[in-house]
Amino acid sequence: MSALGRSHSDPGTASAPGTGPDPPPTTGSAAVTPLPVPGLTRARSGGPRRSVIEALITLGLITPEFAERARAAAREQGVTVERLLLEDRTLTAEQIARAVADAHRLDHIDLATFAVDMAAANLVPAVAARRWGAVPVAFVDEGTLLVAISDPANLLAIDDIRLTTGLRIHRAVASSEDIEALVSRLNRYEFDVAEAVEEDEETASLEITGLRESADDAPIIKLVHSILADAAERGASDVHFEPQPTRTGTPGEMRVRLRVDGVMVETATVPRRMAAGVISRVKIMADLDIAERRLPQDGRVGLSVDGRHIDLRVVTIPSVHGESAVIRILDQRAIRLDLDQLGLQHHELTHFRRAFQKAHGAILVTGPTGSGKSTTLYGALRELNTAEKNIITIEDPVEYQLPGITQMQVNVRAGLTFDSGLRSMMRADPDILMVGEIRDRQTAQIAVEGALTGHLVLSTLHTNDAPSAISRLVEMGIEPFLIASAIECVVGQRLTRTLCAHCKEPVVVPAAVLADNGFSVRFDIEAHQPVGCVRCGGMGYRGRTGIYEVMMMTEELRELTLARASADQIAAIAVSQGMRRMREDGLEKVKAGITSLAEVTRVTGSI
Repeated sequence: MSALGRSHSDPGTASAPGTGPDPPPTTGSAAVTPLPVPGLTRARSGGPRRSVIEALITLGLITPEFAERARAAAREQGVTVERLLLEDRTLTAEQIARAVADAHRLDHIDLATFAVDMAAANLVPAVAARRWGAVPVAFVDEGTLLVAISDPANLLAIDDIRLTTGLRIHRAVASSEDIEALVSRLNRYEFDVAEAVEEDEETASLEITGLRESADDAPIIKLVHSILADAAERGASDVHFEPQPTRTGTPGEMRVRLRVDGVMVETATVPRRMAAGVISRVKIMADLDIAERRLPQDGRVGLSVDGRHIDLRVVTIPSVHGESAVIRILDQRAIRLDLDQLGLQHHELTHFRRAFQKAHGAILVTGPTGSGKSTTLYGALRELNTAEKNIITIEDPVEYQLPGITQMQVNVRAGLTFDSGLRSMMRADPDILMVGEIRDRQTAQIAVEGALTGHLVLSTLHTNDAPSAISRLVEMGIEPFLIASAIECVVGQRLTRTLCAHCKEPVVVPAAVLADNGFSVRFDIEAHQPVGCVRCGGMGYRGRTGIYEVMMMTEELRELTLARASADQIAAIAVSQGMRRMREDGLEKVKAGITSLAEVTRVTGSI
């Protein structure tokens, strides 16, 4: 069952498809207290129904005296009091909706903050939703829809939605403006679906044979594309389709989650009957084998979303509860390739630029998956990209195409790996080489040798911090004297969410709290904390920035490398020579109100 729970106070909730509304609950009936949901205000329990005017007075939005004057004016103009108050801007549409919900003893839903389940919203056509002034927004349970409606007395609309979906209906009042905005989004997604299907000429025959066998095909196509459009609009980097088991262990509904600013957010629930079709649709889009469910598969596809082109990388994974799929979204317009905008402060940026402006040597960027390493390298390549230099890259995959640069993509099936591609690149008269990732000894050896033979080599490495990169290369089997001679600079980085500029609040962080989180600070600091608003979707954060540490190789560090010193020893000397650790950089951004202490602690851990 959804976290929405089943409210016991809606007399308009249907008992079964096609039947009339449930009668009001009798006194003494068991009532389950539903969990709180952002954007959803539960209906008041008990007490008689009242008019909207009485509700406005009870809620403190207008006074009784003002209500009498408004009634008189409304009679003269031949309009309702609510319309009069709305037109003369005495009240907002949202305030009117709250009063309507209170008057009818129904839940109120604020669609600006409520996380709309796109799987539910796509059960009805956008044209019909606009005509009804109502749209499904979530699943209360497997057989019940939560429907946002501006006029709860419109029982014909409720009956139409019940007949269209075959599900029971639970009403919640929303403002007509919010419903219109949501319907407009759905309508735009429907247009994008049509455009995307027309562009997908190579899989047209597959779509005809594979998708027309079921009556649910059109809703499935619309659902998948609308989820992708919603993900692109919210700036998500990944979409996860995850099958969930039922209580008996059999395959159940499918959960859809987005990774927004590095954090997973649940966005939709796909009914069990549509789950297999959704995975098949994703496979068809990526030109994968829809009959193969035992082995992982990967592919790619391009789509047009809201007038812009995005690339998708698709991976399907078999699990005990059914196939899951993960889609990586690569939006060319969303990436920032200007080093000045990535979060590098003056001290780190100066050292990094000094390193990659050299004629030869190796520059490494370290951090876990999803920490923005490739973006940092792209920023460096953008500044290095001139007509006088030949730049070649090998990546897996090529995430963003840079004009004026030769970019190769790893193709293991064809025999093109990082090490084989790097060998070929060395024979192509390059000035600058970029290796997407050093994964093994062969790639590391060739990259180091390239740096020692007059090339500038940029690459990424999976380590927790910059000093650990030296130890990692030694563990890979690279001789310390080669590492000491080749490496010029190592950058360690993480991505932290930035506080929403519209709702963040100032706060004083005590020195004791800082000490508990591993920061050596003797005094309290002024910072900001997340709150949550409409603009940031209630998260309190919007966008991300980097926190960095830049370790320049010095004679002392080269000697430690030759002596096979530990990462801690290397870090201690680097700090004594002026390197600022990532946590220190993060604390500076906390003081500047860019991010929060909790966020810096989350991404850096005990570094």
